[in-house]
Amino acid sequence: MTADAQKPVAPRPDTPAAPAVSLAEIFLTFLLIGATSFGGGVVAYLRNALVVTKGWLDEEQFLTALEISQALPGLNATNMSVIVGDRLRGPMGAIVAFFGMTLPGGLLVFALGILWASNHGNPAMHAVLAGIGAASVGLLAAVTLQIGHKQLEHITEIALVVLTVVLVSVLHISLVIVLVTVLPLALFIYRPRRAPGEDA
Repeated sequence: MTADAQKPVAPRPDTPAAPAVSLAEIFLTFLLIGATSFGGGVVAYLRNALVVTKGWLDEEQFLTALEISQALPGLNATNMSVIVGDRLRGPMGAIVAFFGMTLPGGLLVFALGILWASNHGNPAMHAVLAGIGAASVGLLAAVTLQIGHKQLEHITEIALVVLTVVLVSVLHISLVIVLVTVLPLALFIYRPRRAPGEDA
């Protein structure tokens, strides 16, 4: 056996290893996100916790996980928790992240359901919900501006975004139909291409 054959294979620089994180920390982090995020603003909370505070993901990894979460059925936040938990600690990490993310919301919705049943005609209740909705829109707009520029660097990407917005918001076409039509188009456009001069 030659000396070269005995050398360990170095990890690829473009696939950094996930940081060592305990299951308890994963659970508590997603528990806090689930307990303090509202509506669409959960994306901002996820980015702040996973990228800025914890450093478990970089911007590119966060965008990739977010794109996968949006393409899958179910809530984006729940899908994100499973993806990130699995990356950090495998199946057990995915499980504890899922329960951490969903437990606060489940308990809160149960309590609010009881409260809403007895106060649905109260104007103050409608004012509170309107305020929460406005805050969620603001948070979602903020995180869109923070990370969106990375996905809007070329005219093709902008065209795909505009096409999706028009189909969903203007023409009111079902999200499922938009997904099964725009996604194959995007995959075709960004398919891997053979480098010039590369052998077949």
